Amino acid sequence: MKKAVRIQQFIAFLSIALFLGKMLAWYLTHSVTVLTDALEGIVNVVAGFLGLFSITLAAKPRDPNHPYGHGKAEFLSSAVEGTMITIAGFAIIYEATLHLIRPHELEKLDIGLLIVAGTGAINFIMGKFAAKQGEKINSMVLVSAGNHLVTDAYSGIAIIMGLALIMLTKNKYLWLDSAVALCFALIIVRTGYKVVRRSISGIMDETDMKRLNEVIDVLQTNRLPQWVDIHHLRVLNHSGRMHVDAHLSIPEYYKISDADAEIKNIEVLIKKHYGEAVEVFIQIEACLPTQCTSCAVGDCPVRAHAYVKQHEWNLQNIWKESRHGKVA
Repeated sequence: MKKAVRIQQFIAFLSIALFLGKMLAWYLTHSVTVLTDALEGIVNVVAGFLGLFSITLAAKPRDPNHPYGHGKAEFLSSAVEGTMITIAGFAIIYEATLHLIRPHELEKLDIGLLIVAGTGAINFIMGKFAAKQGEKINSMVLVSAGNHLVTDAYSGIAIIMGLALIMLTKNKYLWLDSAVALCFALIIVRTGYKVVRRSISGIMDETDMKRLNEVIDVLQTNRLPQWVDIHHLRVLNHSGRMHVDAHLSIPEYYKISDADAEIKNIEVLIKKHYGEAVEVFIQIEACLPTQCTSCAVGDCPVRAHAYVKQHEWNLQNIWKESRHGKVA
């Protein structure tokens, strides 16, 4: 998480410099499109430092008051950021509509274009880097910040195209300034919605389907005969940490030390694929006679029914609370 904090620190302070650059471009050009871009820069600044606070908080270790850590602080931060982005989008729509009704001539578009292009290039490079690192280390704040910066950069392309056309036609198509701003605003609103939606999903512990399928595949591929059944599998994934818990059915004659060894086997297997930042909780259950037909243990001394075949663990059955019973 220290790496995530360093990246977010850079994003936060970079957002101040980019905001000042956009304000200078607006002061020179008097363009409503550039103004809206600058207004969104305010959101970037606030979101940058809010994200820095939450990511620093999320990096704190568990304590008696927070036994599962502080990771959900990232989701709250991202939810606030998404809300601010959405509000900024609607504010831009309002401002652009007013200027569409009462347009005015623009000035010094050449210098303004250079500034907007420069800030856009920086946003794109930093955004791609932050989003990639966020996915790599599982940081919601970095992913949100990165996507936000990339969206800002794409919007900058539209701004540059609109202002360049106005400059080349010597202010003949002033309505383009407001039209581009409106398109820009719609992109911002959509981005804000997506950030809020993802944050709420995290707060509500919505299943990360991609990661869940990965864990199922790891367990199925490396399955041992004594793992008679796994069910009630749950995977939570946020703030650089992953939580995996499940119920494991093992042969009923196993001793406590044998059960402990199987728990360790699964823990080592999961951490081999996802690193040490994983918590694994396994509840042991003794197998039932109805599970004999799917038990692959070859020398079982208490087998009640002949072995037929193992149940295949998949997304449709492994998350359910009930055990997998008799195979037809």
